[in-house]
Amino acid sequence: MPETQLPSNHWAQLERQTIADLLTSRGPDAPTLCEGWTTRDLAGHLIIRESRPDAAMGIMVPALASYADKVRIKAQSGDWTQVVDKVRNGPPKSSMMRLSTVDGLANTIEFFVHVEDVRRAQDGWQPRELDDAFQAELWSKLKGFAPRLMKPSPVGIVLSTGDGKRMQGRQGPHTVTIAGTPAELTLFAYGRKQVQVEFSGPEESIQAVKACSFGV
Repeated sequence: MPETQLPSNHWAQLERQTIADLLTSRGPDAPTLCEGWTTRDLAGHLIIRESRPDAAMGIMVPALASYADKVRIKAQSGDWTQVVDKVRNGPPKSSMMRLSTVDGLANTIEFFVHVEDVRRAQDGWQPRELDDAFQAELWSKLKGFAPRLMKPSPVGIVLSTGDGKRMQGRQGPHTVTIAGTPAELTLFAYGRKQVQVEFSGPEESIQAVKACSFGV
């Protein structure tokens, strides 16, 4: 029997429920790896990026950041259970984010990274044991995003899973190889420092990569 193909947003939907459960268990005032944000702030961010495209532009456009903050603060205010339900239930039915292809593309890594932002803000964190198929999905998506995410690097970067899979994260001289699981490499490319990866290459180049601010 051939394997049943998973919906394009399968992992996004699972990670949506994971972040919602985590927000519920940690409460609204828990720390995150997003500088200056508690779990309530993170929930507000997740809500407006799906339901308020006018404000979501402020995530990428500095001139609109103040407006985005005002909308986010309003969205995250009030009863915590209701705020988390907005994250769990997703955008309005009229939103394009409801389309499985858009959901899968926009939210698989988004929710995964923010799950880890909450988990790894606590002492004693350990990487989750993720399904091999999810690791493969993260690797596939990282291929399209890595060159843009790692653009600040002054040296070349190769990402390696240690089992033969490699990709060019950044073209340049004095190449540094970063090895880890697709999940850990994804987090590193998105600017998270609380990761389990290994570096190889010229020491000066490794330090230059470690000093970079990666991500969106």
